[in-house]
Amino acid sequence: MTDIEIARGVTPHPITQIAERLGIAADAVIPYGHTKAKLPLSLLREDRITESKLILVTAISPTPSGEGKTTVSVGLADGLNHIGKKAAVALREPSLGPVFGMKGGAAGGGHTQVIPMEDINLHFTGDFSAVEKANNLLAALIDNNIQGRKYNVGLDPRTVTWKRVMDMNDRSLRHIVLGLGGRYQGIPREGGFDITAASEIMAILCMSKDLADLQARIDQIYIGDTRDKQAVFAESMKGSAAMAILMKEAIQPNLVQTLEGTPAIIHGGPFANIAQGTNSLIATKMAMSYADYVVTEAGFGADLGAEKFLNIKMRAGGIAPRAAVCVATVKALKYHGSGQVSATPDAEAVRRGVPNLEKHIENLQGFGLPVVVALNAFHTDTEEERAVIFEACAAKGVPCVLSEGWAKGGAGVADLAQKVVETMSEHPVQLQHTYDLDAPISEKIERIATRIYGADGVHYTDTARSQMARFEELGFGKLPICMAKTQKSLSDNEKLLARPSGFHITVREFEVAAGAGFVIPITGAMLRMPGLPAVPAAEGMSITGEGVIDGLS
Repeated sequence: MTDIEIARGVTPHPITQIAERLGIAADAVIPYGHTKAKLPLSLLREDRITESKLILVTAISPTPSGEGKTTVSVGLADGLNHIGKKAAVALREPSLGPVFGMKGGAAGGGHTQVIPMEDINLHFTGDFSAVEKANNLLAALIDNNIQGRKYNVGLDPRTVTWKRVMDMNDRSLRHIVLGLGGRYQGIPREGGFDITAASEIMAILCMSKDLADLQARIDQIYIGDTRDKQAVFAESMKGSAAMAILMKEAIQPNLVQTLEGTPAIIHGGPFANIAQGTNSLIATKMAMSYADYVVTEAGFGADLGAEKFLNIKMRAGGIAPRAAVCVATVKALKYHGSGQVSATPDAEAVRRGVPNLEKHIENLQGFGLPVVVALNAFHTDTEEERAVIFEACAAKGVPCVLSEGWAKGGAGVADLAQKVVETMSEHPVQLQHTYDLDAPISEKIERIATRIYGADGVHYTDTARSQMARFEELGFGKLPICMAKTQKSLSDNEKLLARPSGFHITVREFEVAAGAGFVIPITGAMLRMPGLPAVPAAEGMSITGEGVIDGLS
């Protein structure tokens, strides 16, 4: 059976019942139909958050199709409930770009999914649309200000960094020319589009504590310079209130459920290779307000999403995980050992790929977190291949547990849940960060590159050096770092698999998300507007006259 067929075979509980399982009164939520709801920010209970045990799910460097972090995250929450714990899961919202591009869906898989699966993968409750509209309102205000005379702040069009966004992969929009058609159509200048998940508005949504904080952060967005090199911020455009109005519902996290009725809070959707890659602080704190155990996911490998969670989100929100679960698969480690995605048994290729897993384990332990490896099971795995991974984990002193949620639901992840609970009780957390916020930007990047990626050092283009100096001059030097790097390798070269050595990271250019609160070094060939693959998932989708969808994972 396909994921969508499995999801359709389950009758969801009314969303008010899911709220009541958390201890939230039915009349306190804002229903979006029968199976989705918004949770008002007034429900947050800061006094309860420190009592909840947060579990961070991350992964090794993935194959192009991913390693099943969402599947394991959902399964682990179900598994915790299966062993008698009160658990919830907090996840990001899928982006339409990957849904119609590579993935075809991002709501988990098999018997460990969040539902309503079609809604979550498509427009859901409209959060992405609100982010897009708020972002593009600011873009329109900027161009209107450049065009105008009476209220023109003197912004130099050549320095404008703010781009428009849309929630779809479209390489043709990366670099465009705006304002053609004569004096009444605008001032011609270069511009472009990013994907909505990479927008600073999305980052601000995920870092804000409430609507007032969101509006204040919008005002702090850096948009360019005047002709005499004075920095211009979004506050000058006088649009933050209007943008916050567009975001007034989007800032409220969304409540849904897993196939087994476990509460799932889904909110925000930044990518981990080009943004901070974790769900919103509000969503995580909302889950921690009501559940004793909260499972949350950080995107891609531990070198990206987990690093950003621990160095950015944890600092901003005052929350900390009690343990990390690192998802690995036979197919990915085989890929790292052979360079090919193959179902053919090859234990030696797995063995050659294992150093990738070992590096991610070391990185997580370097943050002071106890680690459990979840070996996400596939029917093509062989016992010999799995044995290689179990032996490698044992040699590192880290437990490795088979996760069979796809086939068996929460019951198939109960052993993993039990091991995570035991690990948290036996190994207290001694958290430490990769870098000091007071360190210069270059030192912070150097520490991430050498300690997390295993690089020998960092190279900067002339453009990057100039931008870094400018950002230090503007007072952004004490912000944390949000690296934009390929997810396919520990390095910035996607062809260097397993655990590469003897390489340098190259920072091509910088962006700053002053409102969200971090500096973004862009490495290698990374782009903030993806393109569609040669054969997009969209080509395999269909819908009947009755509205039944096929091909959505």
